Amino acid sequence: MSAVSLTNTAVMGQELALAWSDGEESYFSFEALRRACPCANCQGEPDALGRVIRPEVRFGSRAFELASWEQVGGYALQLRWGDGHSTGLYSFHYLRAL
Repeated sequence: MSAVSLTNTAVMGQELALAWSDGEESYFSFEALRRACPCANCQGEPDALGRVIRPEVRFGSRAFELASWEQVGGYALQLRWGDGHSTGLYSFHYLRAL
């Protein structure tokens, strides 16, 4: 099975639209993407025993404003939010699963 690549990224109102090399398209509201941020600050990380305690995440007034994005290599998008948060790398695999 070959890897799917991202061919186009565009903002459409309050959504991020993604076009994939296999012809599929994905549309995500900014709020849904921010709430699904995969970084350790948002999702937690395992302790020495493998337990993951999800932190309580609070969203400020600009948390759901997409300020910019950047493709990271051939595998992920890094999204920068209006409140300065930018540590999540949204892998293409993760985005396709959302």
